[in-house]
Amino acid sequence: MAKLQLQDLDLKGKKVLVRVDFNVPLNKDGSVVDDTRIRASLPTIQYILKSGGSAILMSHLGRPKEGPDPQFSLAPCAKALSKLLGMPVEMAKDCIGEKVEKIARDLKPGQVLLLENLRFHPAEEKPSLDPTFAKKLATLGDVYVNDAFGTAHRMHSSTAAIAQYLPGKSAAGFLMQKEINFLSSLLSPKRPFFAIVGGAKISTKMGVLKSLLSKADGIFIGGGMAFTFYLAQGVKIGNSIHEDDQIPVAAEFLKECAEKKIPCWLPKDLIITDAFHDNAQSKCIIASQGIPDGWQGMDIGPQTLEEWSKALKNATTIFWNGPLGVFEFPHFAKGTEQIAKTLSSLKAITVVGGGDSVAAINRLGLISSFTHVSTGGGASLEFIEYGHLPGIDALSDKN
Repeated sequence: MAKLQLQDLDLKGKKVLVRVDFNVPLNKDGSVVDDTRIRASLPTIQYILKSGGSAILMSHLGRPKEGPDPQFSLAPCAKALSKLLGMPVEMAKDCIGEKVEKIARDLKPGQVLLLENLRFHPAEEKPSLDPTFAKKLATLGDVYVNDAFGTAHRMHSSTAAIAQYLPGKSAAGFLMQKEINFLSSLLSPKRPFFAIVGGAKISTKMGVLKSLLSKADGIFIGGGMAFTFYLAQGVKIGNSIHEDDQIPVAAEFLKECAEKKIPCWLPKDLIITDAFHDNAQSKCIIASQGIPDGWQGMDIGPQTLEEWSKALKNATTIFWNGPLGVFEFPHFAKGTEQIAKTLSSLKAITVVGGGDSVAAINRLGLISSFTHVSTGGGASLEFIEYGHLPGIDALSDKN
């Protein structure tokens, strides 16, 4: 069933409650380091204002542990948004309560209000702690719009529970629509379809890897998770990161790939070091020879880059999630960066599933060279795995 969209709503004179994702990195002085997520919300906010509505924005920021914490205030986001919109953005001191209700009531069409960090209330992440929290949020607006794809996999008060209090009036914002459209195309992709999966742990990626067995024509595995796969093949990995309890899972996955005749590429060669820092002594080895004790894998090597780049040129659709080495160290970022450059030069449909891969693409200034770069790492993986998310399911059906 298709979900209600922002453009389906009558917004004139309405107070529009919008769940945005302003979970952005902040400097020590409280200023916003990277405003990508704030910029991503602009089309939805501007459409609401042009349509004669007022926007009441709500978001979380970081992981405050015990109630309100000044270091997690959304005030810097209000300042950054004000600059981007070229107009004042009012900042509330809380997200619920009488004072907030009054500010929301007094809001005029064309005005913007940002509520304080939702996670200052424990019921945001655990709706069952206080079911009235979502209801109190809902009373602030006439209609609800979810434009925070990055949190759509969470069954939180502001992403799922809230929609029940605004039945027939809960819609997907423009960013949410864009994410759903591009990621839905991966559920029945144009072939050949290849997936590149990196990152540190198999345990966080095995769900999506298994789901890719029924969709992909080839899977490339890099990053720290590759070392658990080597162990499953009996290859020594020295001091490299791995998950012992996932070795049988990795072995079973490789067996399934072989049975289904799906090529699974592990790095052919590796850059290894004798210590975990950027300037450690390093050398390149053939992976099948094993990593000596006292050494650890840090990046994929030149042979792997050549082999993978050649194979990826045959793809029509590519999905990439997760770095292929310790890319936060410049000396071991080459693998991740080179694959990013390769993908950016292809004519294929290239979709990046959020997370650290996006940081690498951003750093290289290649975002515009990809078909779609998702704003949600965990959300994009779960969408590909399950085909739906709680934050999308909660929205009103069309008609």
